[in-house]
Amino acid sequence: MTGPRLSCAHYLTATRFALLEHLRNRFAMVLAVLFIPGWTSLVYRVVSEEKATFLLRASGDWVTAPGDQLSSLPAALNTVTAIIGFMMFTVTFRSSQFDQRLTMAGYPCAALIAAKLTALLVVAVLICAYTTVLICLHWTPQQPIALGLSLFGAAMAYGGIGVMLGAVLRGELEGMFSMIMISIVDTTLQSPFVNPAADNDLIRYLPSYGTMQSGMSAGFLPSYPLPHLLLEALWFIGAITTAAIAFKITTRDRSGIRTKPIRTRPGTTVGNHV
Repeated sequence: MTGPRLSCAHYLTATRFALLEHLRNRFAMVLAVLFIPGWTSLVYRVVSEEKATFLLRASGDWVTAPGDQLSSLPAALNTVTAIIGFMMFTVTFRSSQFDQRLTMAGYPCAALIAAKLTALLVVAVLICAYTTVLICLHWTPQQPIALGLSLFGAAMAYGGIGVMLGAVLRGELEGMFSMIMISIVDTTLQSPFVNPAADNDLIRYLPSYGTMQSGMSAGFLPSYPLPHLLLEALWFIGAITTAAIAFKITTRDRSGIRTKPIRTRPGTTVGNHV
């Protein structure tokens, strides 16, 4: 027996509703429009312009840059990852039961997954382009487009993590707390001010390690370590795969509910879920 076939209509309908869900998340919209410029501007203006030196592991070079410019990338990265992760978690968590019912009713699961990925792609492009423009208003990176591409890699990775948490966790509060803390710990430990020598190998296993390395290169060097950016693709694939497996397991468990007849009086039976 084959499953329901994926059609263009299924995909377009699911995508439209996925994008509408993001637009209805007014709190996330306010964070994206107001918090990103507010936080990046505050960090840029508060941190001293005194130059700092840090080790860029991607190239092995010691880089010297003004402190205010050096601090703006981790600040922007923190806001982008937290907001996009929060948006994808909220949409996935709140629609999970409805998506399960749709799947059990015959709606293609692939259409729902593809729609969420499309919505993530649209949101990530818009927010990362917006953030890159804001950074360029304060100072001019050597490779602005590459800097935006680095932020996009982190946005996709954290968007995947948000979808994964939405599919795995059973509480909205714990999911939002987990997303915020992951982003804070991740970007803080990689900040050149916190660890300028980057002498702990554990940081390379953090979700935005590739983005931090490629973003710093784009900001202050003429070279660009593309292989490091590909690390974000691995995080994205791993998170989305985990979310898809969790969704399949949950849907299969629910669809496996069957009825067992219970005799109430001679000649009659009623169904009982087991």
